[in-house]
Amino acid sequence: MPDVLGNGFIDLRSDTVTHPSPAMRKAMFEAELGDDVFGDDPTVNALQERAAQLLGKEAALFVASGSMANLVSQLAHLGRGQETIAGASTHIVDDEQAGHAVVVGTSIRQMRENPDGTFDLDGPDGLGEAFRDPADPHEPITGLVAIENTHAHSMGQPLTLAYTEAVAGIAHAHGVPLHVDGARFFNASVALGLTPAQLAEPADSVAFCLSKGLACPIGSMVVGSRDFIHRAWRGRKLVGGGMRQVGVLAAAGLVALSDGPGGMIARLAEDHATARRLAEGLAVMDGVESAGGLAQPTPGPLDPARATTNFVVFRVSRDRVAFLEALKSRGVLMVAYNHGTVRAVTHYGVTPADIERVLAACAGALRETTTETTTETTTMER
Repeated sequence: MPDVLGNGFIDLRSDTVTHPSPAMRKAMFEAELGDDVFGDDPTVNALQERAAQLLGKEAALFVASGSMANLVSQLAHLGRGQETIAGASTHIVDDEQAGHAVVVGTSIRQMRENPDGTFDLDGPDGLGEAFRDPADPHEPITGLVAIENTHAHSMGQPLTLAYTEAVAGIAHAHGVPLHVDGARFFNASVALGLTPAQLAEPADSVAFCLSKGLACPIGSMVVGSRDFIHRAWRGRKLVGGGMRQVGVLAAAGLVALSDGPGGMIARLAEDHATARRLAEGLAVMDGVESAGGLAQPTPGPLDPARATTNFVVFRVSRDRVAFLEALKSRGVLMVAYNHGTVRAVTHYGVTPADIERVLAACAGALRETTTETTTETTTMER
């Protein structure tokens, strides 16, 4: 099966490179349309109802991107001058151009994260001690706790229901809501063997992307209470996210979230299996090392067991730029990731046979390149 670029490449740079399935294209072509700003696009309304039902929440909102989903969620939860508690490497902190400060007018208290993507809940550096004292006029008021599931920088680790419940319990005890940046939320639910509603239950709001593993061309969803979604809807308009006949895009989301043969949720297990096979094959290659940092803190060989969803993050004892170029010359695309690593993301359209071709290309690229390493600026997507 040719890759999504249509030119023979196997593109593992991200799960954002997917193109819509034939069922999605047909649904988009035939979509019944209205004006969503007036609330009368029936396809958007159906998608929002489906998303809310799937995650067990009252209401949902269709937005243009994952960054917008997080942004309007913060606008809905927070007042200017308040503070969010979030992991130090999460997308809200690292990869959204400080939208929390520029647009929402809030700060973030960053938590040191563990190799499984969690942060400590107890102790002097735990979540319980991170809340500000509202009686102290020098401090901002804590208004939100946010977690990222799956957690990208830990190599896509899924955060468990027990952890999510514990974080929510502490947040709620302080009168603060919990937001889950679930760009790859369904990857987490599939990996954990939970329904989306079970995993979402402790959270006050969840954002998830349609345009990653679910293979839609554009869009993300925010779910929560009706009051929260009303505030997020106003926030969406504020940041220029009011769209008109957007049912042409929402139609793809309805297919992706369906229980039918065109649905994209259950098939995420295939991506997890291909990622594990890729990690297993890389782990035995001379020149492939553990990623370090949260992706694999113990130095040494790559641990395939960390490929629990669709991320494989590793380091090469070679010139990284040359390695990536050598891969490209062999028809495989990966991307430079944080802290001098390489990231490969499996997704719709990548088959087990493709992974064997990728492994052969990696072996050849490792033989071809030098042992000098480089570190350069990387680009993230949401």
